[in-house]
Amino acid sequence: QVQLVESGGGLVQVGGSLRLSCAASGNFNSIEVMGWYRQAPGKQRELVATITSGVKTVYADSVKGRFTISRDNIMNTVYLEMNSLKPEDTAVYYCNALVQRYAGTWLGPYNYWGQGTQVTVSS
Repeated sequence: QVQLVESGGGLVQVGGSLRLSCAASGNFNSIEVMGWYRQAPGKQRELVATITSGVKTVYADSVKGRFTISRDNIMNTVYLEMNSLKPEDTAVYYCNALVQRYAGTWLGPYNYWGQGTQVTVSS
């Protein structure tokens, strides 16, 4: 099993900044992709940003230029630096990890989610 523990959410005013962190632990040998998704009330969960083990990044158009995703492969942690926050960024933010295990051969990938952290941007 894999545990993803998120932190850093909270309440911030329009134009403010927040930094989310997500630490992965448990039974895996490699984390291929780590990412952040968000879900606002009444809406579907959507991709915010992802980063591969080779540090290739993908961003949603709505956050490009404002959010930055990064990862620490030694600490198995992914970060999301959020700047110039807008009310429409308000959502529960979920950490995601795609992991592989090695048991004589590579197994997976297996997909895991964190419990979510609330981000609220007030106007």
